[in-house]
Amino acid sequence: MRQNLPERMEHGGRVRWHRTRGRGELLDFSANINPYPPDISWTPDPSVLNDYPDDRYEALKEVIGRTFGRDAAEVAVGNGSIELIRAFCSAMLGPGDAACITPPTFAEYEMAVLLAGARCTDESNEAAVRFLCNPNNPTGAFHTRPEVLRLLAATAEQGAYLFLDEAFIELSDPRQSLADVSHENLFVLRSLTKSFAVPGIRFGYGFGTPELIERVETVRLPWTVNTFAESFAIEAFRNYDTLEESREKIARERGWLCDRMAGLGLAYEPPSANYILVEVPMETEVLVERLLRHDILVRDCRSFGLPRHIRVAVRTHEENRQLIEALEACLP
Repeated sequence: MRQNLPERMEHGGRVRWHRTRGRGELLDFSANINPYPPDISWTPDPSVLNDYPDDRYEALKEVIGRTFGRDAAEVAVGNGSIELIRAFCSAMLGPGDAACITPPTFAEYEMAVLLAGARCTDESNEAAVRFLCNPNNPTGAFHTRPEVLRLLAATAEQGAYLFLDEAFIELSDPRQSLADVSHENLFVLRSLTKSFAVPGIRFGYGFGTPELIERVETVRLPWTVNTFAESFAIEAFRNYDTLEESREKIARERGWLCDRMAGLGLAYEPPSANYILVEVPMETEVLVERLLRHDILVRDCRSFGLPRHIRVAVRTHEENRQLIEALEACLP
């Protein structure tokens, strides 16, 4: 019997789609990309395309392991973080299982659970997997390391796994990360491409016990991390510490944006990373369309179940100033 598939999820970062439809140059505030990425001296070497990638990605995993104090056998890699979300769910969930997801949050958790044949619930005591996005997308809600450790202990006591998505923690407060924690009931997901501003490369990675990683890697399609992505990732991890400067600049601009939002009478969730969830006093789709006429693209949050909210990325000061000017012109 053919499986009834769920509807595809909506995402931000559709600036190329808009450009192909005559929108011209847009400032993309819909994708949460580091506006102050480290300067990586990397030039693609076309000769690496002559061979298949090493599907074990041994050199890449060694570099990631050294960066985070983990063994290479505790590292998984994928073509963006979404591939690892789906691989994890395919490996760990099946018909009859449930996963605990607390909305609003990243829609791909639900998609991956449903594609694995499992169901979603908001009851943690009946779940085989509990998802936590930290910082959460789109709200920016952020849990400290002690809070997440307590949640991990409670989840493990129920015999469940904690899937901890830290895709934005590198641009927030990495001191709160659990990337260095090895626990049989924990999988930690990360994304390199957001923090180094190369979303077109597509590269995600994660941490777990060797046994858990082996299951995830068995499900993952072979050769999904291409040789250009592997080469860039290795160079980026060698410059990983330089992200501190990015965090400092983002924090300053985030504060400036919040002050200006408050000055416009807009309410927003307390932000913790490089994006802000903003409540707007009008139909979201109307505001989004008005902003497009000012060459500003923001994230329409109706797909998160938030019909009166937009999410805006933190960009450079001049770009943020243009966003505020456009909001002033577009709000009632």
